[in-house]
Amino acid sequence: MNPSKRLPGVLATLLAAAAVFFSPAVNAGDAETGAPPSHQVENSVVKVFATVRYPDLTRPWSKQAPHDISGSGVVIEGKRILTNAHVVLYASQIQIQAHQAGDKLSATVEWIAPGIDLAVLKLDDETFFDAHAPLPRATAMPDVKDPVMVYGYPTGGTSLSITKGIVSRIEFAPYSYAVSGLRIQIDAAINPGNSGGPAVAGERMIGLAFSRLSGGTENIGYIIPCEEIELFLKDVAAGHYDGKPGIYDEFQTLENPALRASLKLPNSVHGLVVRQPYSEDSAYPLKAWDVITRIGDTPVDDQGMVSQGANLRLRFAYLAQKIADRGHVPLTIVRAGKELAIELPVSNDRPRLLPYLNGAYPSYFIYGPVVFSNATDDFVSMLARAEAALSNLGSPLVARRGDQPAFSGEQLVMVPSPFFPHRLGTGYDSPGGRVVKTVNGIAIKNLRHLVEVLRDGRGEFITIVFAGREAESLVFPPKDMISATDDILNDNGIRSQGSPDTMEVWNARPAK
Repeated sequence: MNPSKRLPGVLATLLAAAAVFFSPAVNAGDAETGAPPSHQVENSVVKVFATVRYPDLTRPWSKQAPHDISGSGVVIEGKRILTNAHVVLYASQIQIQAHQAGDKLSATVEWIAPGIDLAVLKLDDETFFDAHAPLPRATAMPDVKDPVMVYGYPTGGTSLSITKGIVSRIEFAPYSYAVSGLRIQIDAAINPGNSGGPAVAGERMIGLAFSRLSGGTENIGYIIPCEEIELFLKDVAAGHYDGKPGIYDEFQTLENPALRASLKLPNSVHGLVVRQPYSEDSAYPLKAWDVITRIGDTPVDDQGMVSQGANLRLRFAYLAQKIADRGHVPLTIVRAGKELAIELPVSNDRPRLLPYLNGAYPSYFIYGPVVFSNATDDFVSMLARAEAALSNLGSPLVARRGDQPAFSGEQLVMVPSPFFPHRLGTGYDSPGGRVVKTVNGIAIKNLRHLVEVLRDGRGEFITIVFAGREAESLVFPPKDMISATDDILNDNGIRSQGSPDTMEVWNARPAK
């Protein structure tokens, strides 16, 4: 047998197995106690208990079973508690408990930013803050080799734990695909449960513990510095969360002598080369082969770094979050030998064809024995072990994973799970993991469009064609599909044929 013919079956097996692996990891701290903490720090650190219900990405009509996790948090000004987003994302119930306290208090999420991994909690009973003052935050970045102590509630015990180390590195690095930020590396132990706990130097918080480096490494942990926390709190103070301005063009360094010579640059010019502008629009101010020499008034070196003080160099994009004004950042560039001043538009969000769910649940629509859903990066991440198989099949889930939408509203529509058991699926390979290309010859733009096409179909058959190789096309009688849907929903205990957005389309009057 041709091995490639078995790939759809392999994908179906991986889909079934992968569902149990999707739950965002709770990162963070160990339990060896360092020097005794001050009463003020102890009194400001809390344990966070959350009951979460993550999406079931292969069964988008349902959620995973409730799961209890715990993390840490710290009292801040405004009668609030700061923690990591991943501690409370998808939480249906949140409680906090103070150091040496016997009672747990109910809390709710006031603000959350999954991209930068920060969240603010508020309490139902604010009298808690009468006895628990906010922990002061440092106004300046620490230096490498500065001592640091991490407070929190890691697994392995119930009491407050303190680990001691030093600041190892400070850099501007990706937190997620679309969000970058300052990150402090420390060598204090950070393990599951420390997430959201404060890192303290001199009884002032210098950041919030949020992750550790996996893969067998020891004592490499990361904290979100106060500068990022201040940006987040300033943003939400306006009553909404907008996100951080980012630069999304692609660059390369100017270190190679031949590259410099080809651009006819004198030795006095230093900067970063634009490899691929974020937009090909003629009005976009950056072009391929431009050399960025300054961001604001700060010189950019040949590695794309900017100096921030005597001992700190960061990627030049770091300054975007500091100097952006009304959605633009001033740059000095060299183009074709001439120096130009431009205003680069910066965005708080990078549109992605495969977006992150970021606390939302996937949309879906059930049509006979087939379920459709909008494809997300969360789903592809869950199928990491199947990436080679998806690539061999020419799946857009791999080929277009990092793409922007080709047009406004574009989504990839996929079948996230195997057929529901029903005679209508007899003889077909499972379409689980496949991306819909056309329905009755109509190219599908997004999930709502697919529902419209299914709703308005007037022919004797509905023909579904999938993108990629080795994909069977599915042909169904639409009347049989519609009549079978209710039985399938009842047999599988499913409350609704689709998510509210798709049912709005399905129940609307057909287009004339």
